[in-house]
Amino acid sequence: MLNNISLKEHHTFGLEVQAQQYLTIDNEAKLKALLPLPQPYLILGGGSNVLFTKDVAGLVLHNQIKGIEIVERSGADVIVRVGGGEVWHELVLWSLEQGYGGLENMSLIPGSVGAAPIQNIGAYGVELKDVFHQLEAVHLETGETRTFDAAACAFGYRNSVFKQALKGQYFITRVYLSLSKEAALNVSYGAIQKVLETQATAPSFQSISDAVIHIRQSKLPDPKKIGNSGSFFKNPILPIAQIKALQKAFPAIPVYPVDDRSSKVAAGWLIDQLGWKGYRKGDAGVHKNQALVLVNYGQATGEEIWALAQQIQQSVKDKYNIELEAEVNIL
Repeated sequence: MLNNISLKEHHTFGLEVQAQQYLTIDNEAKLKALLPLPQPYLILGGGSNVLFTKDVAGLVLHNQIKGIEIVERSGADVIVRVGGGEVWHELVLWSLEQGYGGLENMSLIPGSVGAAPIQNIGAYGVELKDVFHQLEAVHLETGETRTFDAAACAFGYRNSVFKQALKGQYFITRVYLSLSKEAALNVSYGAIQKVLETQATAPSFQSISDAVIHIRQSKLPDPKKIGNSGSFFKNPILPIAQIKALQKAFPAIPVYPVDDRSSKVAAGWLIDQLGWKGYRKGDAGVHKNQALVLVNYGQATGEEIWALAQQIQQSVKDKYNIELEAEVNIL
């Protein structure tokens, strides 16, 4: 266990914050030997979905449990068991090398495998829940290892039971995913289709992944160069009556159907229309190519980035009467 350790290299905003105590967890036995945990504590994965607004009191447990293996086969289908500390994109690359589909639309999403179910990560028409089989997690009070199926995870839009009723109670050690060599190709997202149309070959798991990587790199800054956590805000899901009123007042507003009662509005469009894209105050700013991405240009503090986020939220509320919700965890 290390004391007073900088977390700058362990989260994608690259902020100068310290952990009072820090410990890597690379196996389940090491975790269980610590229980019951001292209070307070924080579980850290890839650090790609967190904004630190102050130093971290207590113990940071850094999930470094590794391993990718096929544990079940049935024809073209497999169940893959993955350690919670694996890097998500490296898992995607592994699946492509093995010829299995299901993860290609989620290429280049930053973060760890263990954090993926917490957030129900997703991109370009696919979410984690679409390939999820189950996960194993250790209860941090009792030490019991519990298996969660999809129903128990209560997946929602960038949401799960681990962000709600069970927040902070479990340490996710392994995630099981259902992949297939015959998985359906999802090219429904318009930008993917446009990229694929420039290629002479038929769409494949690899070509979709390449297209997604191309799109993401063209729109999103590399956290190694400019500190950021990807999309800072969720796309608001609103009732149909409110959507119709918005469309009447703002005909160009991008809307995506969710079900017969609600639709999703593009948060980036709302922010962009209000002139925030490219805004900068000190080293805290909004990226020039994507209004959903707040950035640290070098020496910003978490407080400065959060203050900017709140200004954006208020301006969207004032103009559109929409409450923007942060996708990033604010600590």
